[in-house]
Formats: sequence, C-alpha cells, structure tokens
Amino acid sequence: MKAAMPTDGRLRRVVGFAAAFSLAIALCLSLYAQSGAGSSSQIPTFRSDVRLVNVYATVLNHDGAPVAELTRGDFQVLEDDVPQSIAMFDRESEVPLNIVIAVDTSLSTRKDLPLEVAAARRFARDILRPEDRLAVYRFDENVTEIVPFTSDIKAIERGLEHVRTGAATSLFDAVYLAADTLAGRRGRKALVVITDGGDTTSRMGFQDALRSAIQSEALVYSIIDVPIEASAGRDIGGEHALMQFAQDTGGKYFYAGKPGQLDEAFHQIDRELRTQYVLGYYAKARDDGKQFRRIDVRVRTTGAEPGGGGESAYTVRHRTGYYTH
Repeated sequence: MKAAMPTDGRLRRVVGFAAAFSLAIALCLSLYAQSGAGSSSQIPTFRSDVRLVNVYATVLNHDGAPVAELTRGDFQVLEDDVPQSIAMFDRESEVPLNIVIAVDTSLSTRKDLPLEVAAARRFARDILRPEDRLAVYRFDENVTEIVPFTSDIKAIERGLEHVRTGAATSLFDAVYLAADTLAGRRGRKALVVITDGGDTTSRMGFQDALRSAIQSEALVYSIIDVPIEASAGRDIGGEHALMQFAQDTGGKYFYAGKPGQLDEAFHQIDRELRTQYVLGYYAKARDDGKQFRRIDVRVRTTGAEPGGGGESAYTVRHRTGYYTH
C-alpha cells in the first residue's frame, strides 16, 4: 500500500516552515561572513595528510668507530627514493634512553647463563644515568618481566640474581612483547637480546615480531651466544632472524661464543647509543596502496674522509622504513 499524500493545508505549512528555516540559515551565514569570523586566519586547521617520521641513525667511519660531530647539512633523507626535507635534527648523546635487556633462559643456555647475567649487570652499571630507564625480561617457554623500567641499579641487580632456566624458547614472543612495551615510551629506545638463536614455542611469528620492533622505533641489538665456527645443534634460521631484527631496525648483531665477547658486545652497544643522531621529516600521505615506506639516510660525500675515493667514508645504520597503518 502506498503512503497517503499530505493534504494541501499540511503541505503549505511544511513548505512555509522550510522557507522560513532556509531564510534564517541564510541570515546567520551572512552575519557570520560580515563579522570576519569565517576567515581562514582564525579557523584552526588540522593537517591529516602528513606525519612526522623520526629516524635514529648511527654513523660509523671506515674503522667502525661511531662518528659524533656531523651536522644537519651532512645528511640526506629519502623515502621511497624521494628526497625529504629534514625538519628536525639533533645529536642524541644526551637524550634519555629506554632499554630492555631480554635474556634467553631456556635449557640450551644453562651453561652460559651465569656469564650472560654477569655481563648484563656490568652493562647496566656502565650505561645507566639517572635519566635513563632499563627493564629486564627473561624468556623460555614464557616471557616474564623480572625488572620493570627503573634507573635503580640495585633493583636491576636483584632482579638478575633471580634469573632461572626454563625449558623451551619463545624468542619471537620476547621481541614482540618487549618492542610493544618500548613503543609506549618516549625518547630513544633499544632492545638487547641475548640468546643462542633458537625459537620453539612462540605464539607470534617472525614477521609479527619484526613489525612490532620496527613500529616501536627501537634499535634491536642481537647478541648471539654461539661460536661462529660451531655447527652441531645450531639454529641457523633463528640466527638469521636475529640478524634481520638488527638490520631492519638500525641495530647490530654480535657473535659472543668466546670469553670476553659478551663484554665487548655490550661495550660497542654502549658506545653507539651515546653517539647517535635523530632526523625527523614530514611524510605526505600517498594513495598508492603501499603499507610500508622505505627510508634511506645518507651522509653527503662532502663529509668523506681523505682517501675515500670520492665515495662517502661513512656507513649509516637506521631502520629500513615504517608502516603506514
């Protein structure tokens, strides 16, 4: 059944009300324009088509030593091969650090665990300043935060004293959860993972963990506690995953299967974290369907050292890109 049409009287009242309402709206708009309140200079604008992208960069010379005296003009930043204007620049040596040390406590690390804990304790003593914060995780079949973020060395040492071995290994879960925690903290962020490279019980996959690490803006430093020349029982796939975590986040990986190599790895991490740069640029949204934008940071050839043959004498490490959503 069709709906009944309104009578002529009702229709006239509806039309009359609509006309009056339209006239009132027009009058209000006219007064608003005359008052100048509608001028663009007084209306706050929100730019939804740009985002600030921060890139933490480590610059090394030919000898592998960190370079700490570069300026904004020495750098070039590209996103998907397109040069970007550097909107923010700073040397990060004095900016507070947020660090997570994640220690593999699975059964396969039982022999080396005391050495790893001792090296982690020395690292915490050396690197922490009052404004820095450090947390300690242990991971076997589970991932456990044994020391929440703190600058209290005694609290960190007490927590490390209670590290005990478990059974299996949830390496990817540890990276995923630690990075997710770091993502919510301000300032520079680093994740130091000490492990023999295996993963047997993680719920999260490698790609999940890698994405979490990249999104957190944390640098992953992988300390692989396996001699390079060893072969029996090695988890090559796990070692490659640790290398990828480091390379894609701008960190570094180390092999530490010999006496003294643990302390040397921690020493290099300490030195790098004190001589970094932060570069920020505004990236415009692009409707090209890509979920990942690639970043390339270069040091201009004018900063090359003598004898560089026209090429930059520097190596730059930084995260490889960022996810748009």
